[in-house]
Amino acid sequence: MTDLTNKTVLVTGAGGGFGLQMVRQFRAAGAKLVLTDVSDEALQSAVAAAGDDLVASVVANLATEQGCDTVIAACGSRDRVPDVLVNNAGIAHAGRLDHVPRDQWETLMQLNLLAPMRLTNSLLPGMVERGSGHILNVSSVAGWMGAKGMSSYCASKFGLRGFGETLAADLDGTGVYVTNVYPSFSRTPILDSPQHGYEQRRVVPDYLLSDPADVVARALEGMRRRRLHVFPDKYARITHYLIRFAPWILRRMERRLQAAAIEAGKTAN
Repeated sequence: MTDLTNKTVLVTGAGGGFGLQMVRQFRAAGAKLVLTDVSDEALQSAVAAAGDDLVASVVANLATEQGCDTVIAACGSRDRVPDVLVNNAGIAHAGRLDHVPRDQWETLMQLNLLAPMRLTNSLLPGMVERGSGHILNVSSVAGWMGAKGMSSYCASKFGLRGFGETLAADLDGTGVYVTNVYPSFSRTPILDSPQHGYEQRRVVPDYLLSDPADVVARALEGMRRRRLHVFPDKYARITHYLIRFAPWILRRMERRLQAAAIEAGKTAN
């Protein structure tokens, strides 16, 4: 979508690191905002950032069908379908699959993958009928490679990437576009996600962390250019290149990163 002036944007996970930046940058571009988050406290921060450009806000648990239905109801009637859907809400955890409680990885899959599909399924008919719209999926570089200790998270982000790619093909010629964005490590609350089965907590070294504001700026630029794939930071771009042309180097880098994360965890403790 090239012009966001007076366009309505629905942002999920609006109170998080990427979410707050989405609110600020979409507002700066002239958009009106519908916001949701599972935390009322976090949502109020997003509401404050939206200011007079807030259309509606709702606390909802998008890991449930009821939560998704609540958000759809907040959008209003079919002729008021948002111009942009930002599927940003997500969670993570680390640990081998059998070390992670089943209810936790099932909740992760519900929120990271099924919620975007449910919301898109509900809003898409109105977008197609109108002949315009944009769906922005916040996936991850973990949607391009399997990372040790991240099986459920990677599965959800691989799924979101595949969903976005297929949706873009299905919507060709309708006036509705899809953009998938694949950040790597960024300074957001997801860095504090639970870890299971480790003797030593892993911490991402600071030199690998990107600024959420930069990630979101590149995501919005990708939307304006109607790009399907956006790699918003240096590590994401390097990873994507190595996956295609030198995967053995990437595996070597991953082992070194795991070791660095352990050492950083010792320092943090």
